[in-house]
Amino acid sequence: MAVLLLISVFLIAACGLVYELLAGTLASYLLGDSVLQFSTVIGSYLFAMGIGSFLSKYVGRGLVTRFILIELMVGLVGGLSSTILFLAFAYTEGFRFLLYALVILIGTLVGLEIPLMMRILQDRFEFRDLVAQVLTFDYLGALGASLIFPLWLVPQLGLVRGALFFGLVNAAVALWTTHLFRDRVGALTRLRVLCFAVMGVLGIGMLYANTVLDLADSALYADEVILARNTRYQRIVLTKWKDDLRLFLNSHLQFSSRDEHRYHEALVHPGLAAVAGARRALVLGGGDGLAVREMLKYPGLESITLVDLDAGMTELFATHPLLRGINKGSLTAPKVKVINADAFVWLEGHDGVYDFIVIDFPDPTNFSLGKLYTTAFYRLLKHHLSEGGLAVAQSTSPLFARQSFWCVAETMKAAGLQVFPYHAYVPSFGEWGFIMASKHGYEPPASLPSGLRFLTVSMVPDLFRFPADMGPVEAQPNRLNDQILVRYYEREWREIAR
Repeated sequence: MAVLLLISVFLIAACGLVYELLAGTLASYLLGDSVLQFSTVIGSYLFAMGIGSFLSKYVGRGLVTRFILIELMVGLVGGLSSTILFLAFAYTEGFRFLLYALVILIGTLVGLEIPLMMRILQDRFEFRDLVAQVLTFDYLGALGASLIFPLWLVPQLGLVRGALFFGLVNAAVALWTTHLFRDRVGALTRLRVLCFAVMGVLGIGMLYANTVLDLADSALYADEVILARNTRYQRIVLTKWKDDLRLFLNSHLQFSSRDEHRYHEALVHPGLAAVAGARRALVLGGGDGLAVREMLKYPGLESITLVDLDAGMTELFATHPLLRGINKGSLTAPKVKVINADAFVWLEGHDGVYDFIVIDFPDPTNFSLGKLYTTAFYRLLKHHLSEGGLAVAQSTSPLFARQSFWCVAETMKAAGLQVFPYHAYVPSFGEWGFIMASKHGYEPPASLPSGLRFLTVSMVPDLFRFPADMGPVEAQPNRLNDQILVRYYEREWREIAR
């Protein structure tokens, strides 16, 4: 029996950490700034666990019954936590309040579990063995959860089903405890019925998890949601209205099919058309294949390597009929090689040199993205740029996030690159900015591929001219140890939202 009880400790520890990770992940998905979200969620959760541990001393008689009831509450609240938070984000203004209220409540309940379990087990072990055994299995459970969460739970179950699944684990532990301690539990039948009721609620939640997500998505997005998918790294949503397809990653618009050609033509052609005899090209990010589509208009290119972190993203855009229609099947073209890896890590471990490099990452909404806009990243990039080559990076809006835009330019300069900022108007986003970078200067191209819908040779020089309200402002380079760009970006877009 002792071994079975220690396995229970392992399971409840794993469940507790999973709820903490789910709250932090969901908050970073929906609110951005992953460092802030995880720091505040973890801090609040640990504080609440301390409260729970303190309150455990006031639990007197009926320890086993109290433990079972706490397990059921943890399972029910923790299991439904992601569902509640998704719906709150979609339908209310109280997401942050509910987030921390749930974190505090779950943390307090989890903080009660281990002290009560130790008191229940105290007649089976000597004190020093009891502490060693319980804490060992507690920490092992935390390790198990930390491995299961990114490798299986998020990619296979998603945030809603993942929470419900571990809620069922908590309820199963409660039910199992009624069997192990049936001689120490009053109202045994009533407790077991309650266990089955909680498991029933969570089981129904598992069955209707997609319905919950559809409800949340329908409130978040104005148009019909035709595809919604969770990957290991993000939530991908595709909406449609008439002939307009829109892609959202973690609720942020990435493109509209009506005007994405403006963005991608401006991203690719001012640079690639200016590189004489370009043979090898590299795309970092851009898992939708739209930048690659534009690059395939250059028959002289012999190879295009695309490095994108999310295999779910590249697979979707390589196989979905509607999305293949937009990118013209670019990700399966013979010249194209798709690599799913962290761009920073991949560049460090790769020796290739390229004539043209496109950097098409999402905006620096958090520190994990912000590292891809740092002096360290651009110095690394410089080693992969041929002597006559050019690199271009999407760099947010010089109108709405002016200091952020010029921060990217200053960061590239600090990395030893010459920079040539430019901008283009994209109706879905407004004025959008790009930074061209090279080792030896830049001259606008004398010709462009035929069949472009937006860009002409005569208009390219005008892209590099900025009106007064988008001109240079003082900004510090974005360095890996402080990432000031993320703070610039958050402040500027927060002011726009007011």
